[in-house]
Amino acid sequence: MNAASITLLALAMSTDAFAAAIGKGSALVKPRWSEALRTGLIFGVIEAITPLVGWALGYAAADYVKAWDHWIAFVLLLVLGGRMVLGAFKSADEPEMSKPARHGFWLLVATGFATSIDAMAVGVGLAFLDVNIAVVALSIGFATFAMVTLGVMVGRLLSHVTGRWAEAVGGVVLIAIGSLILYEHMVAV
Repeated sequence: MNAASITLLALAMSTDAFAAAIGKGSALVKPRWSEALRTGLIFGVIEAITPLVGWALGYAAADYVKAWDHWIAFVLLLVLGGRMVLGAFKSADEPEMSKPARHGFWLLVATGFATSIDAMAVGVGLAFLDVNIAVVALSIGFATFAMVTLGVMVGRLLSHVTGRWAEAVGGVVLIAIGSLILYEHMVAV
């Protein structure tokens, strides 16, 4: 793989994390850059690790990972997105300040993992190519870090425009990403 293809792959792998980060940013009360960087770091590290895991699994269990990756991503994103939608409607009568100032670590890890399942599947495919997996994984992790950090701050801006509905829209986006992942894998089969 050349530098251009690695860059395009890294950007492609970070797009669903970017969309999730917009939802995460809109669910917070005025997230600061420190929270955006924290979220970006968590997502970026996970997104860098998953292609390495997929690459390692590519030798041992490629068919098993490919058979289940879309279902894992779909269920995780459905649950996380559903939680955001319910949270938006559950506290619709509460003031805007009832939003959290930051997301819990494990919630971010679960969301980061759910949006990085596709990177694991890419890692499985890369196991059969002559690539420097460390360079690819670091590129994916860095692109995700940058996109998620930006996404959280975009979510902050959108929450001012859309108010409480931004969290519901963010949840719907997560569910849509999961559904799209499932659809693409089901059609490809």
